[in-house]
Amino acid sequence: MIAFDWISDPAIWASLVTLTAMEIVLGIDNIVFISVIVGKLPPEQAKRARQIGLTMALVFRVLLLFSLFWLIGLTASVFELFGQGFSWRDIVLIAGGAFLLYKATTEIHRDVEGGGHAEAATGPKVYASFGMIVSQIAVIDMVFSVDSILTAIGMADHVGVMIAAVVIAIAIMYLASGPVASFIERHPTTRMLALAFLMMIGVALIADGIGFHIPRGYLYAAMAFSAIVELLNVVAGKNRRKHQE
Repeated sequence: MIAFDWISDPAIWASLVTLTAMEIVLGIDNIVFISVIVGKLPPEQAKRARQIGLTMALVFRVLLLFSLFWLIGLTASVFELFGQGFSWRDIVLIAGGAFLLYKATTEIHRDVEGGGHAEAATGPKVYASFGMIVSQIAVIDMVFSVDSILTAIGMADHVGVMIAAVVIAIAIMYLASGPVASFIERHPTTRMLALAFLMMIGVALIADGIGFHIPRGYLYAAMAFSAIVELLNVVAGKNRRKHQE
């Protein structure tokens, strides 16, 4: 029988609010990746891809929460290299970081060389396959899920609180992903900024995997500052065009 006496405990509600906020912050990486990657799909498929991607993120996180003992074992060292122990969690983070670096680098290369969004101005836009985009979202969802749930385990004692926080965070991420993706699509220069964010996140994941933790606050502060500067550039450009008319 499930006990519900925890509902009246202020400490548990405080942990729920704190954990939800933390999950939303950690979900920024996921939102940026999904927002960039769905831009390669036709508009009618982009929304469905976001829905599927965030649903998979929720499913992965809940499944991991119900596998707590196995997940905790992911932090146990499985081999050593140059005196540094590596766990399955480290391997997942390194692989995910490498994937983000590869994906962001290839997308930046395509844009700089005249492919991707750049060729939309001179010819018909070429879209990627729906299955390929969803599979890439699934891969990165698994990586972010491991990092997210390991954080949740360290911040709350009740599985119910963790699940509630994850569900609320995913719902907020879903509401935010659409406007973010639309903004990136309308303003191509912000796409390059988002890809640079992905490279920075990839480096941070690899650094975590090899035992060098980069405080996420530094990354998010840099991302927020860059985003504000780019937003000011967008507003300034819009005002210039308005005055020219």
